[in-house]
Amino acid sequence: MSAWWARPGLEVREGRLHVAGRDAEALAREYGTPLYVYDLVRIEEQARALQDAFGSAGLRGRVRLALKAQRAPEALAVLRGLGPPGDPRSVGIDACSPRELLHALEHGWSPEEISYTGSNVSERDLDVVLAHPVHVNVDLLSQLERYGRRARGRAVGLRVNPRAGAGWDGSQSYSGEKPTKFGIYREDLDEAIEVARRHDLVIDTVHFHVGRAFLTDALPAFELAVAAAAGMAGHLIEAGMPVQEVNVGGGLGVPQRDGDGPLDLDALATILARHLGPLDVRVACEPGDFLTKECGHLLAEVVTVEDRAGATFVGLDAGFTVMPEHFIYGAPVEVVVCRAAGVAGTRTVTVAGNINEGDDLFAEDAQLPPVEEGDVVAMLNVGSYNAVMAMEHCLRPPAGAAYFTDRA
Repeated sequence: MSAWWARPGLEVREGRLHVAGRDAEALAREYGTPLYVYDLVRIEEQARALQDAFGSAGLRGRVRLALKAQRAPEALAVLRGLGPPGDPRSVGIDACSPRELLHALEHGWSPEEISYTGSNVSERDLDVVLAHPVHVNVDLLSQLERYGRRARGRAVGLRVNPRAGAGWDGSQSYSGEKPTKFGIYREDLDEAIEVARRHDLVIDTVHFHVGRAFLTDALPAFELAVAAAAGMAGHLIEAGMPVQEVNVGGGLGVPQRDGDGPLDLDALATILARHLGPLDVRVACEPGDFLTKECGHLLAEVVTVEDRAGATFVGLDAGFTVMPEHFIYGAPVEVVVCRAAGVAGTRTVTVAGNINEGDDLFAEDAQLPPVEEGDVVAMLNVGSYNAVMAMEHCLRPPAGAAYFTDRA
C-alpha cells in the first residue's frame, strides 16, 4: 500500500524517499541540513491543471501566483517560463507590498501582469506602487479615498467581503460573520461608488478572498462567497462601473494529511462558471499553496532521541525559524524517515526543533518507525509559507536549498 502523499516527484523507491527522482538522504548528506529540496516540475503541473480546469468550464481565466507564498528566484523562473507577457497560458503575480511589487518586476514580470492588493496601504506604499502601471485593489473605504486622492481618474479594483469563508480546518480569518480587516461589505458598496465617482475612479475589478487551503469538502462554503461576490459585481455593473474581472483570490488547498483528497478543480471551475459566467468577466485567481506547497520538502538530521516522562522526543537540527508555517498557522506536518519511507510507524513520538522555545514542535503523537540519531527526516509539502517566512530568532541560520527543474 502506497503512502497517501506519494505521487510523481515524491516517491518511495526500495523503501527510501526520493524527491524529484533523487534519494532524499543522499541530498541531505551532499548539501547539509537543514535543507529545502524543491521539485519545480510540480509548480508547472499545478499551474497547468488549474488553467485547464478554467478553460474546460468556458472561463476566461487568469492565474497569478501569490508572491507571499513563494518568491525564490528559481521558482519564479519556472513560472515566468510558462508563457510570455500577454500569453493566456502565462502566470501573473499577486503582490501585497511595495517590495513584492519590485521583486516581481526584477524577475521579469511586466507591470500589466501584476495585481496589487495591499492591506492598510500607506502613503509611502503608494509612493512606490503608483510609480508603476500595476492594477491596484483596495479593501477599505478609507483606502479608496486615499487612492482616489493620489490617482484621480485611474482604474481601481474593490476587495469585497462576502461574509462567507472556507478553510482546510473549517476556520478562516478573511471573511465570515465576524468582522475582519479585509474587504468592503455589501451595505457599504453604494458609498464606495460615490467615493469612486468623486475621484473619477473607474471600478473595473471585484476581488475577494475567503480563506486558506480549502479542499473539495469546503466548496459549498466557497460557493456562498462566490454567489455573494457575483451579486456585488452585478450591482457595480448596474451602477455603470465597467467591471472586467472578478478575482476570486487564493486559498486553494492541497492534501495535508492522510484522508485528504485533492481539490476537485473541475467542481471549483463549475461553481465559478455558474455564478460569474453570466457577468461576462475574466475570472482570476491567485493561489499560493496550490501552486507551490507540494514542490518543497525540508530535510533535517535527527540529533536527539530520548524518552522523557513517558514520551519520546525526536530532536532535529532545524526549528520553527526555518519552517514557521506550523508554528504560525497550525498546519499539519507530515514527517518521514528518509531511509524507511515505506515502513509503517510503530512508535509514537514528538518531533521537536532546536529553538529555545517550548512551542518549537513540528509534530506531536507522530507515528514513526524506529529512528536513531544521525537519521535524516523529511517534512513533506512545505514549499509555500515556510522559507519565505524564515526568521533569525536565536540567530539560527537559514536552511539551505536545492532546486531541480527535472526528475531523475
